[in-house]
Amino acid sequence: MTTSSWGIHLIEEFEGFRPVMYLDPVGLPTIGYGTLIDTEAEQWLLTAAITPEQAETLLKQELGGIETRMNKLLQKPINQNQYDSLASFCYNLGTGALKRSTLLKKLNVNPNDPAIRYEFVKWVNADGKRSSGLVKRRKAESDLYFTPMIDMT
Repeated sequence: MTTSSWGIHLIEEFEGFRPVMYLDPVGLPTIGYGTLIDTEAEQWLLTAAITPEQAETLLKQELGGIETRMNKLLQKPINQNQYDSLASFCYNLGTGALKRSTLLKKLNVNPNDPAIRYEFVKWVNADGKRSSGLVKRRKAESDLYFTPMIDMT
């Protein structure tokens, strides 16, 4: 699976757009919609100013690697809303967080287990403190995860 345009919009909404490099909360150089500047090919971004369109392209490139790792972790079929919510979760926290989470364990047993909603809200701390922004993001992700897909056919 890949992240839909709705999933990309969710990520953009919570990451916010920054046209120039900034340091993320753990001190890593970041640009656009939360894209880490972490490869040799991206070094030019340290001194660049980018457009929202360029930022979305960078986001999609970063999502490609995240999706590859996510797809290897998922053992049960899930719907697009579930996938998009997990993509946002992983874009924010990394696939390592998903890999070691009870959230993944539960969804690999039963992707529709209502207890999964409570697994999202365990990931709301930044620097050891509860973050209101992360509380809102995890709520949006869990709400999307449990939003039924509408069959348009």
